[in-house]
Amino acid sequence: MVDESRTYPRFAAIYDVLESDRSDLEPYVRLAEELGARQVLDIGCGTGVLALLLADRGIEVVGVDPDAASVDVARGKPGSERVRWVHGDAGALEPLQVDLVTMTANVAQAIVDPQMWQMTLRAAYEALRPGGILAFETRDPARRAWEEWNREASYRVTEMPGAGAVESWVQLLEVRGPLVTFRGTIEFTADGQVLTVDSTLRFRERREVEAELVAHGFVVDDVRDAPDRPGREFVFLARRPLADC
Repeated sequence: MVDESRTYPRFAAIYDVLESDRSDLEPYVRLAEELGARQVLDIGCGTGVLALLLADRGIEVVGVDPDAASVDVARGKPGSERVRWVHGDAGALEPLQVDLVTMTANVAQAIVDPQMWQMTLRAAYEALRPGGILAFETRDPARRAWEEWNREASYRVTEMPGAGAVESWVQLLEVRGPLVTFRGTIEFTADGQVLTVDSTLRFRERREVEAELVAHGFVVDDVRDAPDRPGREFVFLARRPLADC
């Protein structure tokens, strides 16, 4: 299912204010530093927050995302000239040799189509130099995070600079096997515009993800807890071997 946010430039423009707490990115920055990464590919870069954090540390970054509005926001940020931005999916990339590939936040789960997911893992593998690491997170299905996706639990009001108050909330629409669909609603108090964004996430079991990584040639080095959501997510670290089998 296509995330309808790509049709709403106004949503992309305020996304960083709505999601101002990006402490979830700190472990990825630390990982890049621990690896001594010089080149990083950020798949699903969105508005470019992680890409620019890495570029600030002198790392060469390629950011790719299918949402044109989000990429436009990223390109308009200070320092954006230090990142190579690509509008498209991972299959649109030219040949790369990077030390680290990342998929943060909901990126891995938002790739719901099995063929697209396989293509993404293949593209990540091909972009890595031997010994390079793919790092991404995905929610543990056993925690049933979607049970908390309702207006009562998610409603909030955010003050937007120059735009006044914005009300936002999410509402669960459907659970069908591993696919969970929800609707995000954003209401602009100043002019009354209401945006609704329907999204679907795929919840994959840990063993399923590990098997898919191995099938694409990766070695699973570690499956960690997410520091910002302890006990709720898996963070996978998968390595391209020094010698391909």
